[in-house]
Amino acid sequence: MSSTRTITVELGGRSYPIVIGRDLLGGGFDLGPHLAGSDCLVVSNETVAPLYLDKLMGNLSDCVVETLSLPDGEKFKTIETVSAVLDKLVSCKANRDTTVIALGGGVVGDITGFAAACYMRGVAFIQVPTTLLAQVDSSVGGKTGVNHPQGKNLIGAFHQPRVVLIDTATLDTLPDRELKAGLAEVIKYGAIADRAFFGWLEDNMPALLEKQADALAHAIRRSCEIKAEVVAADERESGRRAILNFGHTFGHAIEFHQGYGEWLHGEAIAAGMVMAAELSGLNDSDSGRLRALIDAAGLPGRPPAVGSKAMLNAMGMDKKVLRKKLRFVLLDELGDAVVTAEYDKSRLQQVLEAAD
Repeated sequence: MSSTRTITVELGGRSYPIVIGRDLLGGGFDLGPHLAGSDCLVVSNETVAPLYLDKLMGNLSDCVVETLSLPDGEKFKTIETVSAVLDKLVSCKANRDTTVIALGGGVVGDITGFAAACYMRGVAFIQVPTTLLAQVDSSVGGKTGVNHPQGKNLIGAFHQPRVVLIDTATLDTLPDRELKAGLAEVIKYGAIADRAFFGWLEDNMPALLEKQADALAHAIRRSCEIKAEVVAADERESGRRAILNFGHTFGHAIEFHQGYGEWLHGEAIAAGMVMAAELSGLNDSDSGRLRALIDAAGLPGRPPAVGSKAMLNAMGMDKKVLRKKLRFVLLDELGDAVVTAEYDKSRLQQVLEAAD
């Protein structure tokens, strides 16, 4: 087993570690100290469970473990699927000392975390993310929830995990399209908070696409460091944490209109970041670098032909809307993001019309 790195999300009495390393599943890390008791429910999906469920059992020695495998895909990120997890907890006679463990990508983590937040008004929750996107983004920070027919992630709760266990070896089986989708969120961190990291990504994108272990480990670690710092300062997104949604206002509208899963989340966010950069009025050099890095990652730099009116209507359901005003995460320059309702309305129309 390679050396591990631990990053702490500082939230006082609810602080928790993000543990990053290779071959941590199969007994490479003891989850025991992070469990509420000896009873666990592991929730995975039909794709991930055959690959990693047995290995995870090696991290849960001396535990009574129940399992549930969900269907795979964003289209199943619904209240109905959450109900299936709750039904399983009830059938197991789970108590408040039960720990619910999410083994899978962002969809599994969001569904499982929301169910854990709801059951008996909140039970212990652990994230074991197996996709790059989940490892660098959705598993950290306590956002859980599901989609509504009228918008992305409209139903949910903040519920922090007790630990996030990132075994980078799970990326060995990750399809290339999913890897690239995860890289969109990695690029986001450089764009909003760390210009030097953005430059590192420009130099190392080929290595990341080739799944070189050292490059992936560094990208995951730095992404988690940035997110942990932002979450610690603003857990419930009352201010600065909203910068983590760079590209998401446009991206969620793309996902909504394309049908969840037709465009992967990271693909929609990539196109959304380019649109947000255009709205920012970013200088030509920085704008060109962002476009070039997204292209180098094999991600789309333009949205599908959704239509400006449809995009604007969908963005009206964005969670950053405040006092009926649409807010955007914009860039002053690469590495420096702001959240604002003060933007050029004519430029927004131009950006949307370019997507017609």
